[in-house]
This record gives sequence, structure tokens and C-alpha cells, in this order.
Amino acid sequence: MSGWPILSIVTFLPLVGVFFILMVRSEEETALNNIRRVALVTTVVTFLFSLTLWVGFDFSNPGFQFVEEADWLGGTITYKMGVDGISMLFVILTTFLMPFCILASWHSVHTRVKEYMVAFLVLETLMIGVFSALDLVLFYVFFEGGLIPMFIIIGVWGGPRRVYASFKFFLYTLLGSVLMLLALMAMYWQAGTTDIVDLLAYDFPVAMQPWLWLAFFASFAVKMPMWPVHTWLPDAHVEAPTAGSVILAGILLKMGGYGFLRFSLPMFPVASADFAPLVYTLSVVAIVYTSLVALMQEDMKKLIAYSSVAHMGYVTMGIFTATEQGIQGGLFQMLSHGIVSGALFLCVGVVYDRMHTREIVAYGGLVNRMPFYAVVFLIFTMANVGLPGTSGFIGEFLTLLAAFEVNTWVAFIATTGVILSAAYALWLYRKVVFGVLDKPSLKGMLDLSLREKTLLVPLAVLTVLFGVWPKPVMDVTAASVTDLVAKVERAVEANEQAKLRAATPAELAQAGAPVAVR
Repeated sequence: MSGWPILSIVTFLPLVGVFFILMVRSEEETALNNIRRVALVTTVVTFLFSLTLWVGFDFSNPGFQFVEEADWLGGTITYKMGVDGISMLFVILTTFLMPFCILASWHSVHTRVKEYMVAFLVLETLMIGVFSALDLVLFYVFFEGGLIPMFIIIGVWGGPRRVYASFKFFLYTLLGSVLMLLALMAMYWQAGTTDIVDLLAYDFPVAMQPWLWLAFFASFAVKMPMWPVHTWLPDAHVEAPTAGSVILAGILLKMGGYGFLRFSLPMFPVASADFAPLVYTLSVVAIVYTSLVALMQEDMKKLIAYSSVAHMGYVTMGIFTATEQGIQGGLFQMLSHGIVSGALFLCVGVVYDRMHTREIVAYGGLVNRMPFYAVVFLIFTMANVGLPGTSGFIGEFLTLLAAFEVNTWVAFIATTGVILSAAYALWLYRKVVFGVLDKPSLKGMLDLSLREKTLLVPLAVLTVLFGVWPKPVMDVTAASVTDLVAKVERAVEANEQAKLRAATPAELAQAGAPVAVR
């Protein structure tokens, strides 16, 4: 398959499923089941095709692979796709999670099933495109296009306050992206190209880098989201259907972290170093503050949503240490969070489908009626806490280790988040699963069905597997991360040398640098 445009096939294959779904005209139950089957088969086949990328990927090559290029928009803009070790991780994560979203919606979505499945398949294409695009304009089209299907999913199939949540989500993310669009235009005027590969090799003027960095930061910080622009996330999670929450936590939040690694660090390394203290401050505030807020929640989804903001704080902290440990830890944390947080939302969906409430006080003693559910829920809870032996431990440990080498106070404050995460996660588990089964409505609860086991067991296995054997993930990202760190270090060192050459003797003496005697 080396001669095939395999990356384009993986990206646009979901649209083939959209075509077949749109051909179905009937609204009978048989037709709706056929629509669900087409969507499921499409996502599974897309995942299998994406595995060919993994099999054919050269782990020792830090550059972009499977590159495809063609003229677009009259040759001014290029359709260019490719993946390196960093983006490969997110492409696989996207295609892996999508079949779980379709299965999770099998019985819970009864209205506008055709439109629902179409929205998810279009969203899959746009998400894969974000991680594969090697042209600024193409990236922006995919990045912003993903807002539309997610806006529809929340606004049409969400909860009672779905319209408010969907508009808040859309406006927050769109506002940040407007600034990024201005930065993209400035980069084109400066460098004369929109090719991301060429821009990665281009040295932007030091005076220009802070403005470009801040413009990109406005977009990616909202997307992750970072404190204090995180308030859209709890509302979006609470109102979104279960599958919407899974894909929101599993993939859409990762676009911010990916943006930092693809644009902010390599293209604006000097500005990234200068603004690193700001990122550390916002990260530790997010870790501590949102963990405390999570302790006060009465809705299960909202609690997990606030925990997501806290865990993304570790990601940004690790990335901007600009060390191999920190970036590898941030990448692993994003992968782990995509699996674990998605699984936690699926666990909430399981009991919500039975009880139609997410209020924590409505539950208790479920272990007596749902022992299998209690076991898998425990695995994901422990991973959310960061227990050694689960995937949640690896990322947190590496980011904290890197932060300790850069700034001990940042690491110390961030470590308190580990204690707080144990407090809110174990409190939630105890209130829902343990205790006396004294509520009459819970006494008829049934344990996991075959479909629900199919959803949760593979995620539980991966959570433990990556916790004891993280090598497959580390190997695919290692070369690209090493290359990124070396590029940042060279740029920062060159800037320091330039400052020393331009400094006056008085400034050198004040800085403690040796002054040449003539």
C-alpha cells in the first residue's frame, strides 16, 4: 500500500459512510439500525486503515512521513498532509475512540439518528485533518470546521440547557481562533509561504515572536481549556450526549496541546521560553483551583469535566518545560486522559441510561447490583487519581519530574493536585458504588450488558497495559520530541548569544558575564 494516499484515505473515509447514510430515506427502526451499522462499520474500517500508518511508520525518523501534496485553490494554497511521531499518536487515538462513540449512542439516541451519525462521521474527518494538515490554511479549515458538528451535537442532542452550552462552546473557541487567523496571515506575509514544514525551518524575528505566540495561545488555551478560559467546558460536558462528552474530552481538548507542540514551541521558541513562567502559573492555578471546584460538584459529569481541566494543567506545564521528559509526559498524559476520561464519561452514561439522572446523591451501593461495573469504574478512577500501574501515573510523574528540574515551587504546588484528585475521585466512587443499597429505584439495576462490556473492557485493558508498559507510546514520539527539544534549545541559546554580543560592557557587568579587556 506504499503507493496509496493512505493518509487521505484515513482522513476522508468517514465521508464515504456519510454518503451511504444519506442514501437511507426511511425512518423505520430497521432503517435506523442500518444507519447505526454503517456508522459503526465505517469507524472500525477507518481505525483498521489507520493501523497501516502505525505499521509503516519509521520510529527513528523525526520528520514527516506519508506526505501527500497537491495544488489547491489555484496553486496559491497547497493541499499537504503528513504525520510525524507527535501527530501519529493523535490520529490513532481519534480513529480508536470513534467506534466507541457510535456504540455508546446505539440505544441512547432515538431522534434524528441519521443526522447524529452524519455529524460524528464528519467530525472524525475534521479531527484527523487537524492532526495531519501540513499547510496553515488547511489546518485552519479543519481546526475551525470541527466546531460546527460539535456545536450541532451539543445543541440538538444535548440536555435541557443545550442551546446555552453549545453557543458558549462555539463563541469561546471561535473568539480565540480569530486571533490565530490574524497570526496565520502575519506569518504568510513574513515568510511568504503557508507550508508548515517550511515554516518550522523559518526563523521568525525575535521581536515578532511574542505577538504571534500570544495569538496562537489565545486559541489553544481556550481549546484545552486552560484557566481562566475553561468555563465553557463543564457546561458543554454536562449538556452533551455521552458520546459527545467522550469525543470532547478524548480528542477536541487535545487539539490545544497539539497546537502548542506543532506551532508555539518550534516556531516561536524564544517567546515560548519567555512566556513559560506565565504558562506555569496558569497551569498550577488550574490544577489546584479546578480540583477544589471538583470537590464541590453534585453532578458526576461536571466533576469529571473539572478534573479534565486539572489534568490538562499537567500537560501545559510539561510541554513548556521544553525538556524531553516534560514533553513526553505531556503527550502521554494527553493519550491517557483521552482513554481514561472518555471511559469515565461512558461509565456515567451507563448509569444515566438506567436512572436518567447524574446527581451523585441519587446513587449508592451499586456494587451490590453491578459488581462488574464497580470493577471497571474502579480501574478508571485509580487511573484518574494517577495510581502507579495505570496509564494516569506515567504522564503525571514525567511532567512533575520535568517541572521539578525547572522550578521546584511549580512542581511542589502542582503535586498537591495529585492529593486533591484522589480526594474528589475516591469520594465520587465511594458515594456511587459503596454504601448501603437503600434507594428503591436502584434495587432493580442490572449489571453491564454485552454492548457495555464491549465499550469498557478494552479501555480498561489499555489503561492498565500502558501503565505497566508505556514503551509503545514513548517509541513513536521519541525521535520527534528529541528533534523538537534540540530545535528549541538551539534557538534560545542563539538568542542569548545575540543578546550578549549586543550588550554594552555595563550591561554585561550587571549580568555577571565576563567583560573582555582591551
